Amino acid sequence: MKKILASILCLTVSVIAVAEQAYTLSDLRTLALRNNIATRTARHDIEAAQQQRKEAFTKYFPSVSGTGLWFNANRDMAKMTIDPAEYITPDMGAILAQTFPPELLMMLQNPMEFSMMKNGVVAAVTAVQPVFAGGQIVNGNRLARVGEDVSNIKLELSIYDVEKTVEQYFWQLVTLQEKTRTLDAVEALLADIHKDVDVAVRAGVTLRNDLLQVELRQNDIESQRLKLNNGIGILKLLLAQYCGLDNDNFTVTVPAIDTAATQATVTPWKGTMTDFHLAVLPEYRLLEKQLEAAKLQRKITVGQNLPQLGIGAGYTFHNLLKNNNSFFMVFATLNVPISDWWGGSHAIKRRKIEEQRALEQLSDNAELLEIRARRASNDVAEAQMQLSLAMRSITQAEENLRINRDCYRAGTATMTTLLEAQLLYQQALDRRVEALAALNNRLVDYRHSLGLPAAD
Repeated sequence: MKKILASILCLTVSVIAVAEQAYTLSDLRTLALRNNIATRTARHDIEAAQQQRKEAFTKYFPSVSGTGLWFNANRDMAKMTIDPAEYITPDMGAILAQTFPPELLMMLQNPMEFSMMKNGVVAAVTAVQPVFAGGQIVNGNRLARVGEDVSNIKLELSIYDVEKTVEQYFWQLVTLQEKTRTLDAVEALLADIHKDVDVAVRAGVTLRNDLLQVELRQNDIESQRLKLNNGIGILKLLLAQYCGLDNDNFTVTVPAIDTAATQATVTPWKGTMTDFHLAVLPEYRLLEKQLEAAKLQRKITVGQNLPQLGIGAGYTFHNLLKNNNSFFMVFATLNVPISDWWGGSHAIKRRKIEEQRALEQLSDNAELLEIRARRASNDVAEAQMQLSLAMRSITQAEENLRINRDCYRAGTATMTTLLEAQLLYQQALDRRVEALAALNNRLVDYRHSLGLPAAD
């Protein structure tokens, strides 16, 4: 008895372990935003941009550098020979003869050699503070901040792309799951029809050909189920990889299709340019930042062709003359580009052209963004109408199937007509879930085109 209970317990634990995890669309969206490589890469880009901004800020401070040199040559690098006799005139010689002893006078009559710098040490520390750099430092810091803003905007766009992809995968999976449930209902219907036809064939009321037609349709349903199961497996793998799930042993949950269809409604936008707030759209803000960056790059290019002034201080130590020597100094540097203005003038003109191009792109894309919003609104309205028609078609297909089935039982309709009615009913169910998935995907584009957050 204990062994039986232990086996049952182990089996229960195993069943729980392999039970499918159910995820809603909001769950999958949250997982994807946290784990997907696209958003993680965008966040790394933001961190890199922040470090670049901090790096640009250090340019405001003095540039400190240290230099050290030790050398040991095979001979002295500086040599010279001095002949005192060449510089001593007769009058000077008479005076020196009265002053110095004869031994020293003999030394002055011979050439003397001097040498130095066979080995030595040189060390220096300097600090240079830029005073005027043509605005390159200020504009470089502004450009770094623009780069950080661009990275944040790109993260917003990455989030939208991830949400849209998750939404597409989710509704594709919902569509296939609903089609599987439709096949379950169709299989039950065909099994019921098969039972009626089998009884009629045995009674000799109808031909066996009708039974074969039903069985062929049942085989076709099995083939469709196989394709659906394969599609569901692939979509689960894609969703698991995209959302960072450990395995593909999960399912997705949505409200009842009729309830979901009722909830997926929105009032189409009928606004004008005056109430269409471009500033909330990341695409427009990205274009604005590109224009701002183009202006700053032009200013930096101008600054590169202006004089640059700096002041500095330094400390130097050396023993090149056999003695240790050290000194402090202050200095100023002025760099005036002269010949560079020839090429620099063309560089400035090129930057002006790039700035004008960015301005024209901003204006042109602003109009395209409004057109996108209007088109997205029209797509939503069309998708809502398609869903409404698909839901009406189900009622009509159900009634058509009921009438044809009654007629077949009464002997006034053929099996072909009945199976066509069954196929129309199945297609109506499929069109409803396809229309619902299409509407939800259109709603994602619609919300993004107006800068609205994703729906829960």
